[in-house]
Amino acid sequence: MKHKIVVTGGLGFIGSHVVVELQNEGFEVVIIDDLSNSSIEVLKGITSITGIQPLFEKLDLRDKPSVIDFFKRHHDVMGVIHFAASKAVGESVNLPLLYYENNLNTLIYILQELQKKETSNFIFSSSCTVYGQADTLPITESAPIKEAESPYGNTKQIGEEIIRDTCKVSENLKAIALRYFNPIGAHESAKIGELPIGTPQNLVPFITQTGIGKREQLSVFGADYPTKDGTCIRDYIHVVDLAKAHVAALNRLIKGDNTGNYEVFNIGTGQGSSVLEVISQFEEVSGQKLNYKIVERRAGDVIAAYADTSKANKVLGWKAKLNLKDALSSAWKWEQNLN
Repeated sequence: MKHKIVVTGGLGFIGSHVVVELQNEGFEVVIIDDLSNSSIEVLKGITSITGIQPLFEKLDLRDKPSVIDFFKRHHDVMGVIHFAASKAVGESVNLPLLYYENNLNTLIYILQELQKKETSNFIFSSSCTVYGQADTLPITESAPIKEAESPYGNTKQIGEEIIRDTCKVSENLKAIALRYFNPIGAHESAKIGELPIGTPQNLVPFITQTGIGKREQLSVFGADYPTKDGTCIRDYIHVVDLAKAHVAALNRLIKGDNTGNYEVFNIGTGQGSSVLEVISQFEEVSGQKLNYKIVERRAGDVIAAYADTSKANKVLGWKAKLNLKDALSSAWKWEQNLN
């Protein structure tokens, strides 16, 4: 019997790649998405890659009665992978209440329904933002959680606390929070990838849009950081590797291999790359010279963050296989395909 898995925000960047990997592994997938920051076209991409059209329901998870109704109709759901959330750091500073409502209420409503079930498995899309500027690098899961730099980062911290507290009192609920570092890239088919609506909030889509001529110039925020070339360092992980980590985490819960009701794993490559290194690598794979300029630092940016992934490697049996060059090549192929 196929296990039925719900993927909220399943037409988004990471969600869509996870749906592909789940279907490739034989899971039956139901996507929930309100299409506020994604496109229904992504469903065609997923179907074209896997040969299977997942069930799709357009649903705003802030509407509690709709969430209750969904889980009544899909009473045989085995697990939920939860991506549906607002995710722009800058926007969250300006619209804190929208972020708290969208990112926390929706989480609570889903957990309330899962609590009613005999057994349920939950994977939470968390973030390395919970660490802030870590005291030591690479960052392990035991690194202290620093005060959040933004309402967005705070929703990830509070989200983890809500899940942990719920798991303490719900023996039937098992959960894993995956703290991602910086997901980039696209599926090798170039049928799904990152589709920013409006101005991209992340570096790589800004790079590819500048490379193809959609944007005139790329801004590099600060070149006076205490790093090898003065620019910020991040751990860029290929979205397909990240998607496979979700399948590994879900299988761990379904098989009952988890050692506690609530576990946390860093998901990254363990390699830090500076902004200028990413630009240079992109120029190499694309053959395009990028028009960029150094501008003022941006508030809330940490200097450097990259993961210690040994826990995920050992416990989940998962390891990132693709490198920065692979990710940028796929992102560039996807960008060209959009035009």
